[in-house]
Amino acid sequence: MRAWWVDVPGPAGGSPGPLAFGERPDPVPGPGEILVRVSVCGVCRTDLHLAEGDLAPKRHGVIPGHEAVGRVEALGPEAHRFEPGQRVGIAWLRSTCGTCRFCLSGRENLCEAPRFTGWDDDGGYAELAVVREDFAYRIPDAFSDREAAPLLCSGIIGYRALQRAAMPDGGRLGIYGFGGSAHLTAQLAMHRGATVYVMTRAPEARELALELGAAWAGGADEEPPEKLDSAILFAPVGTLVPPALRALDRGGTLAVAGIHLSDIPALNYQEHLFEERQLRSVTANTRSDGEEFFRLTAEIPIRATTVPYAFEDADRALADLAADRITGAAVLEVTSGSAAV
Repeated sequence: MRAWWVDVPGPAGGSPGPLAFGERPDPVPGPGEILVRVSVCGVCRTDLHLAEGDLAPKRHGVIPGHEAVGRVEALGPEAHRFEPGQRVGIAWLRSTCGTCRFCLSGRENLCEAPRFTGWDDDGGYAELAVVREDFAYRIPDAFSDREAAPLLCSGIIGYRALQRAAMPDGGRLGIYGFGGSAHLTAQLAMHRGATVYVMTRAPEARELALELGAAWAGGADEEPPEKLDSAILFAPVGTLVPPALRALDRGGTLAVAGIHLSDIPALNYQEHLFEERQLRSVTANTRSDGEEFFRLTAEIPIRATTVPYAFEDADRALADLAADRITGAAVLEVTSGSAAV
């Protein structure tokens, strides 16, 4: 099969870039696993962190990609949840131990021995991929392959971030950074009656925010026109934490959605945290989060703004993501002609 893998972590867009492209052996599904022929795979900022070395690869040559949509090609021994030909999605959370205190209390996102797609094990920047059948998602018919891809991480993580931000129904939500995850989360929030304010450095992203229904869109460090009940930081920029906390009303909550964040400057207790303001992180998701998210998005339905790239251009997609040249979510078309299915 053809695939991209992380060769030498470094800046996206460099020469040579951090990814290598070529032939890899076809994977074989093990017990309880399915083999998936990948149709499309979303390009997530976590892939960029992995390629550039912000997240140290767990092993050399790992294939990135954890927003993969495709069809079941074959079943491993004891796999019975899906039939060949069914459409499925492969997401970030790949497996959990099922026995630690977090798994047993319904918090498998905090599992002590998790594995992640495209970090621990090979992901969707390939023509074929394997996944445990109990960690694969059925894709609602409401979405094409291309539309579904970013929902598998950007969407699910945004959904969990919205929960962590404790946004009241009809509340005022601030969103910092407006890429693949943020533009989906904003739609969820507005469906719940929220007034959404967007702070982001890219003019095109501000235009998209307003087009989707945001009440206001300004620069990344601008102050929103009114105090916020909740805020979510999607940009991996620690210097945005103080202004985001400062923008909160009394009792407000800021959730940091990314797996990586640059250093946070010193906080002033009185200015940033007093009056019961809260700062929370977001760690992965549970499968229940994913199932609930897909049910909700199919009912709304969510509109995913996507930018397609040929499979051979994965390195260019990462470079464009690093340079903020993508409005919405980038998607690799792994199998030609399948994105609109």
